[in-house]
Amino acid sequence: MSKQKQAELRKNVAPYEKANKKSSVIQLLNTIPAFFILWFLAYQSLSISIWLTIPLAIVAAGFVVRMFIIFHDCAHQSFFKNKKANRILGTLTGIITHFAFEKWKRSHSIHHATSGNLDKRGTGDMWVMTVEEYKQASFWQRLTYRLYRNPLVMFGLGPIFLFLIDNRFNRKGARRKERLNTYLINASLVVIYGLLLWGIGWEALLIIQGTILFVSGALGIWLFYVQHQFEDSYFENEAEWDYVKAAVDGSSYYKLPKVIQWITGSIGFHHVHHLNPRVPNYYLEEAHASTPPLQKATTITFLSSLESLRFRLYDEESKSFVSFKAVKNISREGRMTAAKNLNLTNRRPDFQEK
Repeated sequence: MSKQKQAELRKNVAPYEKANKKSSVIQLLNTIPAFFILWFLAYQSLSISIWLTIPLAIVAAGFVVRMFIIFHDCAHQSFFKNKKANRILGTLTGIITHFAFEKWKRSHSIHHATSGNLDKRGTGDMWVMTVEEYKQASFWQRLTYRLYRNPLVMFGLGPIFLFLIDNRFNRKGARRKERLNTYLINASLVVIYGLLLWGIGWEALLIIQGTILFVSGALGIWLFYVQHQFEDSYFENEAEWDYVKAAVDGSSYYKLPKVIQWITGSIGFHHVHHLNPRVPNYYLEEAHASTPPLQKATTITFLSSLESLRFRLYDEESKSFVSFKAVKNISREGRMTAAKNLNLTNRRPDFQEK
């Protein structure tokens, strides 16, 4: 894609870079109250059957995901025009979603600025190793990486690590505003959980809130994972890396059923979001539909997205993700080819003598 076409693409999306107060308020009204109503119904249903409580908690988890998208837009200063309003709402939704707003805003902005850049991995993104890095890694590094990329660990233990550990502590060198925001959100959670323990008991809290956090966390990790981990995703070294290409070629269009698209705040239009993070979630679909070049982005469905579970390493030669098994096969074929070439080399002098 030429620089001129890139400029035209960004120009076409620019009109959607606007917060609409009415749309934002409507989104708040159809999201936050619904979550609390579902939470209350889940608690009330405990007296009937736990098998009614859990489905209600799972639906409530979907609204936590939707709330996180609002939190996410506030971090990009795209939900409201006013920065202070975004910061206040981001902190409040951060309490409900259990994410430290200022800390996450920083790491996520780095993710946008470095997505697909092989030389700037490590902040706000999934851990991705290249094939060559994996081959050269120590036994313990390989084991750690294999565990990290194992679906049971990533989507099973991942939410627990995220909510109880990673989101609760400040990074080393965090600025005062970032540290205070994390302390505020942590203190608020201590008070809220203390009141809930006193009011409904630990069993009800564990069943309802435990289900909500686990399901919403697993769904959030899955969405973040799948939208950058497709077979021919874009990765380049710093010298060749390009922001627009990383946005359009390195982020997928996750085509989901309308109900799921609504719950996930249209974040499936991830290529549009990465091209221009200032576009609010409620304008992403419209921006995609009105910009033909964006419709050529890699499209994945729920079924096809399941294939990403086998993509573990990025192969710089083929410019694609590969599985651990594929790397073994490549290594085996390489050793066989090397052995064959060695045999031919050893035989060559005999042939020349004849």
